[in-house]
Amino acid sequence: MESQQYNRQSGLAIVLGILMILLGIIAIASPLFAAIAAELFLGWLFIVGSVLQAIEAFQHYRAGSSLFFRLLLSLLYLMVGILLLANPWAGTVSLTLIVGIFFFIDGVFRVFLSFQLKPAPRWGWVLLSGILMIILGILIWSQWPFNAPWILGLLVGVGLLVNGIATLLFGTSALTLQRR
Repeated sequence: MESQQYNRQSGLAIVLGILMILLGIIAIASPLFAAIAAELFLGWLFIVGSVLQAIEAFQHYRAGSSLFFRLLLSLLYLMVGILLLANPWAGTVSLTLIVGIFFFIDGVFRVFLSFQLKPAPRWGWVLLSGILMIILGILIWSQWPFNAPWILGLLVGVGLLVNGIATLLFGTSALTLQRR
């Protein structure tokens, strides 16, 4: 039973890795489209988050919690979502900086994760992906705000590609280990 669960998780890692690789290739091939798509997606996430935050505010209001601050937070979500959707180009400049920070932090976490995985085969791929993510974060910072629209899409694509390869290789090594 545990073996089937392990195989299922490894298979999911392989599928996720392949999906991230494909999305990375698409983003690299069309970086402007990828940047605008990411920005618009985030705008809609903020709007959906606003609605969910408002629902949560009314649910907790009944439990005696402060309605005012929760609704204020919902309004903040809504305003950020509308701003992102209303001016996608300005949003990409802001997102470029945020993605740079995210890539850097993601890379640091992946480096730490790789040392926790160290006895496992191919743990070095996770380390390499972490180091590359740190470098990508620094590259974004160094180019910001110049070239923000296209660099965002390009670097998101490269990040997806690198993480997809690392996820795919780690998933295949887990299957190889299971078969031994």
